[in-house]
Amino acid sequence: MTNALIYLIVMVAVAAVVFLLAALVFGRGEELAPLPPGASPTRLPSDTITADDVRELKFQQVFRGYKMSEVDWVLQRLATEVGELRARVEELESSDRA
Repeated sequence: MTNALIYLIVMVAVAAVVFLLAALVFGRGEELAPLPPGASPTRLPSDTITADDVRELKFQQVFRGYKMSEVDWVLQRLATEVGELRARVEELESSDRA
């Protein structure tokens, strides 16, 4: 019984080492090389944002999802754009009523 347990522990340890070596050599299976630190695939135009710009957004993936600072930045830009558009609509509607 003791020999079987030792063999099992050794097999699990060898399998873990082989898996870690394979992961280091072959990577995680991503199609593109990882971005350098501080780089971001997130791009938005500096002036007006269109629906296609939002559809084409890409965020840098990190261990537990997307990079929070990039998502916060995009949400802030979109909130600003929506606020400006709503203010412009109200301005145009009020000038039509007058």
